[in-house]
Amino acid sequence: MADLSHTPTGRAADADPADRSYVGLAKQIYDLIAAGDFGPRARLPSERTLADRFGVSRTQVREAIIALEVQGVVEVRVGSGIYVAGAQEARSIAFELPRGPGPIETLRAREVIESGIAALAATERKDSDLDRLFAALRAMRENMDDKAANEAADREFHLAIAGATGNEMLLHVVSAMWDSSRADPLWKKIEEHFHTPALRAASQEDHQRIFSAIMARDAAAARAAMQAHLARVIGEFTQAWR
Repeated sequence: MADLSHTPTGRAADADPADRSYVGLAKQIYDLIAAGDFGPRARLPSERTLADRFGVSRTQVREAIIALEVQGVVEVRVGSGIYVAGAQEARSIAFELPRGPGPIETLRAREVIESGIAALAATERKDSDLDRLFAALRAMRENMDDKAANEAADREFHLAIAGATGNEMLLHVVSAMWDSSRADPLWKKIEEHFHTPALRAASQEDHQRIFSAIMARDAAAARAAMQAHLARVIGEFTQAWR
């Protein structure tokens, strides 16, 4: 296994050190593989080791690895680790990698923004907003075993909270964050690893607490419940692979 305590050789040495995005990190890790630092089927260092080596967060490492997995460069085995997928062609993947925020970065933004939205919804909501929230909550519960239907109701629940604020811009922001992440191939890949019926069941309980706080017009409780919900999802999606 390559020694990551020293500057890597080969094409990785040419990577822009100022690019600390997950896309830039994915390029650097790919360059290590292409340069032969890690052979086919070799296990890569842990997320923590990679984060320390490149001076980035473990979140960025997680998103970079998922981006490489989408490209077929690495294979993630939950409970075992990260492995080079096989013989790599001598090619650059720069033009194939997505741009923009990664899925975990988006979730962290949602944690900040939607917790404030939930607090505002608790003070501004009308009875008709509660009806819409309750309908979405019921649809999620009735479709616990149907991922697509459950997700559609989940989206409706979060949009209904934003709508309850009476602020069209907040509704637009939540819709954009939700839809951009779901269209992202990185989101789809990370869900393959960590989105389970157990996660949906836990989310249902989270949503019930959010609904109860909004119904009670308790802004502080609504903020805390939304923050806890999205923090838990982030925790699920960033749990250790090994």
